[in-house]
Amino acid sequence: MRTPAVLDGHTNNPSNFRALAIAGAVLVVFALAAAMAGCKSIAPDAGHEVVLVEKPMFVGHGGIDPEPVRTGRAFVAATTDGIDVNMQPVAFQQDLPDTMTADGVPVSFHAIMNIRVTDSVKLISQFGTNWYANNLDAPFMSLVRQQVRQHGMNEVAISASAIDSIDAEITKGLNAFIIAKKLPVELITLTIGRAIPPDAVKNQRIETATQEQRIQTEQQKKLAEDARSLSEQSRAKADNAYRQAMQLSPEQFIQLETVKMMERACGNGNCTFVPPGTSVMVGKH
Repeated sequence: MRTPAVLDGHTNNPSNFRALAIAGAVLVVFALAAAMAGCKSIAPDAGHEVVLVEKPMFVGHGGIDPEPVRTGRAFVAATTDGIDVNMQPVAFQQDLPDTMTADGVPVSFHAIMNIRVTDSVKLISQFGTNWYANNLDAPFMSLVRQQVRQHGMNEVAISASAIDSIDAEITKGLNAFIIAKKLPVELITLTIGRAIPPDAVKNQRIETATQEQRIQTEQQKKLAEDARSLSEQSRAKADNAYRQAMQLSPEQFIQLETVKMMERACGNGNCTFVPPGTSVMVGKH
């Protein structure tokens, strides 16, 4: 059989086939570059997930992808948005001013909650990115007010057992709310700090404590003076008993005590004393 010299109008030459192969490779490269130009990469950090929100430019339906991007890297369309969700426990801090106690004193608290997300896709699709502010903030503050109203100011400001009771009741209430709301989160810990009373109350407490301390000081001083008075009375009774036992008159007893005092003063030999009634004066050598 005879091989034709012409194939589709071209000479059957190997160089023509190489040119066609190169042209095809160039077209593939350009096609890949064009495809990559319409993509972007997403790489969440460890402990994070990225929820994809698809937004087609021309055809198809957008929406949230049921599978999040976990640790690693993924390429998505340029029109797709990624919402980062921290799957680790996150601390939410909140100040609670002017919370009324049972005795009508407005106090302030500082609370810390540790919350962990359990389903990132459900959280974003059903509750949005502001899920805490829109769902947990108001119920939490309401639970705090309900519990604080059951205790007096001194309890919430001083008693650790009262604060522990408030923590336990608020935790119980929040867990019930999370379950009823079907929020895909878990309450890990909740801590309510001790109450901070208003400045006027704090100043009164300081003044009261100062007065109580002053009273205690005066009481201790009086006890010391009473003890010293009793000691002096006991000593006087002992001296009088000694005088009577020695059959001395008060004047004689005074002279005897004077002699003893002079002996103690001159016991080191630096002076000389003469008993009372003599004309010689006491002096130093």
